[in-house]
Amino acid sequence: MPTQPEKHSIQAWSLINRKYLGKGVRVKRFRRPTRCQIRNRVLLAILMANDIKLSYLAEKLSVSSRSVSAWVYEGRIPGKKNMEKVCEYLGYPRHILFNEALLEKSPIICQPEHSRFMRRTLTRSPVSNKILTGLCMVHDLSVSDVSEWISVHPGTFRKWLHQGALPSMTFQEKTEEFFRIPKTILFADVVLKEKSL
Repeated sequence: MPTQPEKHSIQAWSLINRKYLGKGVRVKRFRRPTRCQIRNRVLLAILMANDIKLSYLAEKLSVSSRSVSAWVYEGRIPGKKNMEKVCEYLGYPRHILFNEALLEKSPIICQPEHSRFMRRTLTRSPVSNKILTGLCMVHDLSVSDVSEWISVHPGTFRKWLHQGALPSMTFQEKTEEFFRIPKTILFADVVLKEKSL
């Protein structure tokens, strides 16, 4: 003799229908990551310091947003034509924006929310060292955080950011060790500015 199926209450069936049946069949076209992994920290730092969105850069360079995302999040190197466009638009040479050696050994980090500390730094006074400022934004670090970790006064670190002061070789090396980015890239804004004068 067959057994009777368990009876469910109206509320239970309602929950089952709402949970499984009411949604229909959905096929996700794109994966939506909650947090993006960053491979090219320098490129993202420059974009964040200049308040340039990836979609805006893609529009200005006449490339797809997917391509720009791949440059930042996957560490892809653009082709020659797009490389020239990016370098010209952002005003940095290839070895700074797309340093292959750095991309290979760079730690993969997750993008934080918008930096609450460095956003104030950008709005208070002009920034001369965009790369260093942008890296603080990428890592969501305050001026006092970085100053403490590299053993320099916060006012001195602000001079590096706002006035484009070049620190002594000792502090350049400490900053390089902290961010794991060569000092030639970290302080490229200062060097490029001096060359243009």
